[in-house]
Amino acid sequence: MRSHGKILNATLGLIADAGFEGVSIAAVAHRAGVSRQTVYSIFGSREELVSQAMAGLAEEVLGNIRSRLNSVETAVEYVVEFIVAGRAVVRADPILTGLLHARTGNPLFDAGMMGRAKVVARQLLARVVDLDARLEPDLDDIAGIVIRLGLSVIVFDDDEVRDDDDLRRFLTRWLQPALACTS
Repeated sequence: MRSHGKILNATLGLIADAGFEGVSIAAVAHRAGVSRQTVYSIFGSREELVSQAMAGLAEEVLGNIRSRLNSVETAVEYVVEFIVAGRAVVRADPILTGLLHARTGNPLFDAGMMGRAKVVARQLLARVVDLDARLEPDLDDIAGIVIRLGLSVIVFDDDEVRDDDDLRRFLTRWLQPALACTS
């Protein structure tokens, strides 16, 4: 495996084991079996290293979520399944689970998170407009609601909606009337 890939894998492993505060250039270099200079020459900074590692993970995760959304037929079902799939992916991945703990250096809790997340959410939710064209003017608001609602479902997971079908019923009960009232 090339140094670039080994370094990214080492970074993700450190995030899974110790959170973002466990990621340093020295720790990544040691874990990847390369020199610190190699890490610096490829990534330039710790921030860029973490950013690229998380971008690669996000791409993989989003592919998994997209595959679960292929069979939906309505905008409400799409939004509901998007949140259910997101929770399932987070539950299955220790790195993503670690993201949901507010620790020093966690990019999920920084001031720019919503702006970055909205760009991704708009792309993933674009099909909602195909399913119901009336929703297009409200897609930014829908993306914001889905991000906030999705994060709350994951962070505040509880027994009331533990089962995916229970979560689908809960989300549908509240999202169906909300999406029907748009523009």
